Amino acid sequence: MALNTFQRLRDLEFGYQALAALYLCERMYPNYELFHQVTKFGDPQPLRGALNACWDWVWQGKKVKVNFARWQEKIDDVTPSEHGHDMLGVYPAMDACTAISIMLQGFLDNNSADLVSVAKISQAGVAKFLELTEGAELDAEARRKLIREHELAVYEVEVQQALIDFLEAMQASKAAPSQAMVRQLQEMVVTEGITNIGMERDSEA
Repeated sequence: MALNTFQRLRDLEFGYQALAALYLCERMYPNYELFHQVTKFGDPQPLRGALNACWDWVWQGKKVKVNFARWQEKIDDVTPSEHGHDMLGVYPAMDACTAISIMLQGFLDNNSADLVSVAKISQAGVAKFLELTEGAELDAEARRKLIREHELAVYEVEVQQALIDFLEAMQASKAAPSQAMVRQLQEMVVTEGITNIGMERDSEA
């Protein structure tokens, strides 16, 4: 029986789990950026700053000092609430903040379960998006089928599986997380060109 995405993530070494979490957070980040552009709420800079700091830390380790708790506070300050915003975009924006915050907690505590949670948040975010858009008028069974079979949901799992394929190969070759590996992953995010909910990302990001 093939291992599911989350089990495969759990089986990676911590450094590769960190790279996976960063990659998935990077895919969610533009959802917040777009929400900010539309509503003028919050500020993308704490999210961008936290991601940049963590990308540096993941391959340089103790050479780079990152105050994960302080970055969490900054992100909490700009995290929107569904109660204050009557628009669909608030949920993907909240997911981006939550995912980055949980990833930071994982780095702070050296806890791989938090890094696996990032993948769960990304998949759940796609499901929520579909539920509120194409699934809004469907009955429960039809909605479940939509969320299970929709191209966005299928693609999300495929992206995560492809990411793990890449990281498993790196781990098997005994290649430690490196600057080259980080740059390759960052380029992969940009080349993909869309966020986890299918929004086009700015190629300059």
